[in-house]
Amino acid sequence: MPEPDQTTAAPRPAGRPESLADLLGGRRGAVDATLPPVAFALGWLFTGRSLLGGVAAAVVAGTAVAGWRLRRGDRPRSVLVGLLAVCVAALVALRTGRASDFFLIQVLSNAASALAWAVSIVVRWPLLGVLVGVALGQRGRWRRDPALLRAYARGSWVWAGTYVLRLAVFVPLYFGGQVLALVAARVALTWPLVAAALALSWLVIRRSLPAGHPGLRHPVTEPNPPAGKTSRGERAER
Repeated sequence: MPEPDQTTAAPRPAGRPESLADLLGGRRGAVDATLPPVAFALGWLFTGRSLLGGVAAAVVAGTAVAGWRLRRGDRPRSVLVGLLAVCVAALVALRTGRASDFFLIQVLSNAASALAWAVSIVVRWPLLGVLVGVALGQRGRWRRDPALLRAYARGSWVWAGTYVLRLAVFVPLYFGGQVLALVAARVALTWPLVAAALALSWLVIRRSLPAGHPGLRHPVTEPNPPAGKTSRGERAER
């Protein structure tokens, strides 16, 4: 999932309830992430399945995307991380000589993300709450709201599931050396899957919050419990 970036979030029409897509944005970033792999496949094909041709096309596309994102005001750190990922994927493919290894970093990052989301729920710091809390400037105040903590934990399972789904598709294609199928899967499981996860996790959160709850922007906080005691929210999560 893209990190919160309010510069890419579309304006919310008046009268429509605020959603996770409004808070987190990320549509453009998800679309941009598919361009280097597509360029890699096109360069690979048009140069007679030359690995060097595919890598060169991917790096050029990644550099162009990075420059465009910087011009529109995206955070330099996220832009550089995206470009670095393309360069590392290119180096791995050149090192091994296998075109499918251009996607190895993607496979590993999805495995790490699935684990991170699952662990965050278990330790009661669900990443969905962390991301929304950062976007809203709440820091950890949302964790003192038992209802929000529970809702974010349930919504975070949706995101953990997206990474597991990607792995279920990517891993067989990667080991089968199916370069074009990997590109198609990358495109299909990037923005469309992010959009579906945003909608579904928002629905889960809304249904998890009790009637009358003031919403994500207004956590119903409790005082920090004394040492050795747990809050009602933490007891409810156990």
